[in-house]
Amino acid sequence: MSKLNEKVAFVTGGTRGMGRAIVERLAKEGATVAFTYLNSEQVAQQIVDEINQNGGKAFAIKADGSQKGAVGRAIEDTVSLFQKIDILVNNAALSVGGTIETSDERSHEYDRQIDVNIRSVTEAVRTAQKYMPDGGRIVNIASVGGIRIGGPGLSDYVATKAAISAYTRGLAWDLAPRQITVNSVEPGATDTDMLQKADEAVRQHYMNAIPLKRFAQPEEIAALVNFLVGDEAGYITGSSFTIDGGISA
Repeated sequence: MSKLNEKVAFVTGGTRGMGRAIVERLAKEGATVAFTYLNSEQVAQQIVDEINQNGGKAFAIKADGSQKGAVGRAIEDTVSLFQKIDILVNNAALSVGGTIETSDERSHEYDRQIDVNIRSVTEAVRTAQKYMPDGGRIVNIASVGGIRIGGPGLSDYVATKAAISAYTRGLAWDLAPRQITVNSVEPGATDTDMLQKADEAVRQHYMNAIPLKRFAQPEEIAALVNFLVGDEAGYITGSSFTIDGGISA
């Protein structure tokens, strides 16, 4: 029997990189998985079709996390179909880099980053917990950048991720009476399309700092998430799990 049979999972940002790997892993473990996407409708449908063809169940919902109410409505739509949310994974994020000298020029992008990386996470939690049975699971994808920066131009982004780690710890207290666990995963450099498109000098900079001398694979992040949402992790809450090849050691 698959470990997550009869569970309903909701994942934000499920069409690329870590998000896609998480969606596919949870579906493989037996969960019914609803996930959000923004622009990649064709990719989203492809993921749904592949999961359904392999005997799983998936559902894609278009939602822009920068728009107030969008993620909440997507969760409500999921509940209308499946009656509950057992697992919430807040994965969707926006990274806006740039030095402090150029911040005024990018103020709109920075505002959107805060909406996606912080406000939409709180919206998802506040909505999902209303439909989450006791013993549910929440996993927030943060970043190793919340504890180790590694270079200039990232201050606003890493601040949002540090906020999510702190929010996780507070939520662990708030939801403990219902035996709902809340944890964060803090990936380092992960071999997603974003990193693959980066300048070679940037890639080498990260590689030089990693003791294991390789980037994480999205499936490795998904494996950690899968453990945290399972029965064996029932006594783990309020914790942050760094998965970075040793860069923060």
